[in-house]
Amino acid sequence: MKLNRSTDMALRIAMLTAPASARTTVDELADRLDLPRSHVAKVVQRLQRTGVLVTVRGRSGGVAFAEGAERITVGRIVRAFEGEGEVVSCEESGCAQRAGCRLRVQLRRAQTAFLAVLDEVPLGDLVDDPAAALLLTLAPPAPAAT
Repeated sequence: MKLNRSTDMALRIAMLTAPASARTTVDELADRLDLPRSHVAKVVQRLQRTGVLVTVRGRSGGVAFAEGAERITVGRIVRAFEGEGEVVSCEESGCAQRAGCRLRVQLRRAQTAFLAVLDEVPLGDLVDDPAAALLLTLAPPAPAAT
């Protein structure tokens, strides 16, 4: 199963914001991850609705990893961005083998197993040391005191 671009971006944004002690901006995330700002903004909004990020508007606003989000699983994020649909959409393709096809059942089993593995991985496990140190080098620097 190949994850769509938004799912990949969501996981990378979550991993980048998790170890950071300060809020970051959508522009900074886009720069750090070399992604289009408009796409990052959409993914950030969805991550906020999923409970992974909190966003604060205004001059000193930004994006931060939500309290308790380290317990959210990768499987939950994948489902939020990929949906619950099947790997193959037999109805849409009008496949003549649909009635007696055994492949669809096996693909469904594989997808269930794939998500079951990801359901065992909390976001916090992705950013524990030594990964946190590396991720912090990618994160935007904390703003200088004025």
